[in-house]
Amino acid sequence: MMFQGRPQQQRRGGGAQMHGPMAGMMPGAKARDFGGTMRKLIEYLGAYRLPILIVMVMAIASTASNIVGPKILGQATTKLFEGVMAQLSGSGSIDFEYIGRIALITLGLYLLSALFAYAQGWIMANVSTDISYRFRRDISQKINRMPLKYFDTTTHGEVLSRITNDVDTVNQTLSQSLTQIITSVVTVIGVLIMMFSISWVMTLVALVIIPLSMIAVMLIVRQSQKFFKQQQDYLGHVNGHVEEMYGGHIVMKAFNGEQESIEKFDGSNNKLYDAAWKSQFLSGLMMPIMNFIGNLGYVAVAILGGYLAVTGKITVGDIQAFIQYVRSFTQPITQLANISNILQQTAAAAERVFEFLDEAEETPEAESPVQLEEVQGHVEFKDVHFGYNPEKIVINDFSAEAEPGHKIAIVGPTGAGKTTMVKLLMRFYDVNEGAIFVDGHDIRDFTRRDLRKMFGMVLQDTWLYNASIMENIRYGRPGATDEEVIAAAKAAHVDHFVHTWPDGYNMVLNEETSNISQGQMQLLTIARAFLADPKILILDEATSSVDTRTEILIQKAMDSLMKNRTSFVIAHRLSTIRNADLILVMQHGDIVEQGNHEELLAKQGAYYDLYMSQFSKQGEDAVV
Repeated sequence: MMFQGRPQQQRRGGGAQMHGPMAGMMPGAKARDFGGTMRKLIEYLGAYRLPILIVMVMAIASTASNIVGPKILGQATTKLFEGVMAQLSGSGSIDFEYIGRIALITLGLYLLSALFAYAQGWIMANVSTDISYRFRRDISQKINRMPLKYFDTTTHGEVLSRITNDVDTVNQTLSQSLTQIITSVVTVIGVLIMMFSISWVMTLVALVIIPLSMIAVMLIVRQSQKFFKQQQDYLGHVNGHVEEMYGGHIVMKAFNGEQESIEKFDGSNNKLYDAAWKSQFLSGLMMPIMNFIGNLGYVAVAILGGYLAVTGKITVGDIQAFIQYVRSFTQPITQLANISNILQQTAAAAERVFEFLDEAEETPEAESPVQLEEVQGHVEFKDVHFGYNPEKIVINDFSAEAEPGHKIAIVGPTGAGKTTMVKLLMRFYDVNEGAIFVDGHDIRDFTRRDLRKMFGMVLQDTWLYNASIMENIRYGRPGATDEEVIAAAKAAHVDHFVHTWPDGYNMVLNEETSNISQGQMQLLTIARAFLADPKILILDEATSSVDTRTEILIQKAMDSLMKNRTSFVIAHRLSTIRNADLILVMQHGDIVEQGNHEELLAKQGAYYDLYMSQFSKQGEDAVV
């Protein structure tokens, strides 16, 4: 089956083309149903219960080893201090053997902590990558099951964002933030316990810095958040303008719009600069302020600790250990504050992915699908009613019959429903009422794959991709040999101009297919249809934008293609369908006339009016 349509290679108009895992998310973006989304995500993680449980145990073990280290190291400090004092008084010496054992034990704990941290990182990297793979696979499979109606109302960029930015956001959270949450919580609890075990008075003094730190963070975040949002908005404006100007640079230059474009860009870029400077400046204040408040805590702890040591209530090693714990205590609190925001963004990203996966799918395939041994090409529309919106019917009681090998032309003004009939025939949409039959079987009784294999399509908007000429033609039948591809190219009058190119059939088309002409593109799609060798054709003439010589070549190729095949031709130039076996004249979704060329002219009705409007006094062909 051949489907020719121009891909949306560039999304124009507005959205910021950002990169990275948070690219699709605005700062502060939140899920509408945080709890429900997180439950779904946890269910999705169900297949990884054992690895995640192992990671949790390792994270706890790694963190615990780090937490115990300062307390044990404090014993060595105390022993060293006592030995120095004993030497000064002449009553003893430093016990280096004891200090060495403590140092080795501490080193072993830190090595064990590093080993656990490495192992948990390796496991979570595997888990998060596998989940990203599953998400993208599920989304990709979902896309193929989605009705065309969804893509008519959703931009390609929006769908692309789900499979890239949103999945990357979830991936980064799982690979980094999940273990960070565990280690931060365990660190806060463990350090707090160790601090209280050393001195509850010093612990209370140290805890005073927490509300001060939180107030500072909240004030800074509140101010910087609005500038971060402005930054993303203005970035979208700048990227959208650049994308739009690049996509339409020929038109922009033709109308001397360079100066206006530069001025518009400068305006948006200046606003982006201001917002970015303010957001970065404010966020940059956070660490210096946190350090300043933290240092105040260290000063208070040092003074109080010195007093307690002098009075003999704690040891010097305890002071050293306590200062290490104070330093370790503030960092995980800051991390938890950052992670809470990341979790909101992750939930929003996961929610978008799950929303897409929960979208309504195409009507299920028939349980016992029909399989034809040989397709004859008999097509019948019987009392067909259809509307893209059920409340607004655009095809009313359409009935027509195409005998095998006949050429059926569909004509009518723009909006008459010609293209809609093609979409119904290919089951891109299902009829609301009535039925369409192929060789006596309702098309809903075939699988979509089998049905579409019967058809070949050559549309006005060609679709070629960034690959060689050979591969673009081979798209019609992937298993075809080079010889079969070349034979199809000769039948479509492609072979002669392919040999004029330096690389011949190996020439690679660029992404915009701007290195070949419009007529050559059309002939390549016809060659693709020749290679597919379908029994039923759907043709949308595309000769309005090519020169006369190329138009003749395209028409010859299409005539050759239609031989012995049932063909539905959406006719724009009525002169090309004079030899049609049946002409259907459509207006407002209805067949108002049908017959051959001579019969319809003799009626002097709708077809006569269309035909005469294309052959005015100037003898010019107009497009209906």
